[in-house]
Amino acid sequence: MTKLSADRVTLGRISGLFGVRGWIKVFSHTEPRERILQYSPWSLRVQGEWRENAVAEGQRHGKAVIARLEGMTERDAAAALVGAEIAVPRSRLPALGEGEYYWSDLEGLQVVTLDGQDLGHVDHLLETGANDVLVVQGERERLIPFLPPEVVRAVDLDAGVIRVDWDPEF
Repeated sequence: MTKLSADRVTLGRISGLFGVRGWIKVFSHTEPRERILQYSPWSLRVQGEWRENAVAEGQRHGKAVIARLEGMTERDAAAALVGAEIAVPRSRLPALGEGEYYWSDLEGLQVVTLDGQDLGHVDHLLETGANDVLVVQGERERLIPFLPPEVVRAVDLDAGVIRVDWDPEF
């Protein structure tokens, strides 16, 4: 898995097209979802390469967010961006409190039990409504609730490790 550089934080991805005039659908990790529009310009990772694009206009549309990027006026041009990650420089985001993390900081970290058993690495996270869930890839996939301090006992970003109170058989 390719980690973002420490100076960028992933806020979402381009998930589809909207209409025929270059608008895109955005899957946003921000709360509320439309807050992603405030972080223009976006760094987009398209086919492994980063490029900057400013948001020309955008809005919430039902449960989704739609946007049009500067210079995008045709559906075919916007189609080339579907699947692109949306990131912004960390310096433009609000400071986090103690025990708070951006999802992109957790992705790629090793997950180990309290007795040192390696469960794998965090592939991605899911938002379930009740709590966020770590999707851990190892010898098999595990879904581990991100519940500090009950389940997630420690996150050490410098060491790249999350310590969990979790039964490896589960």
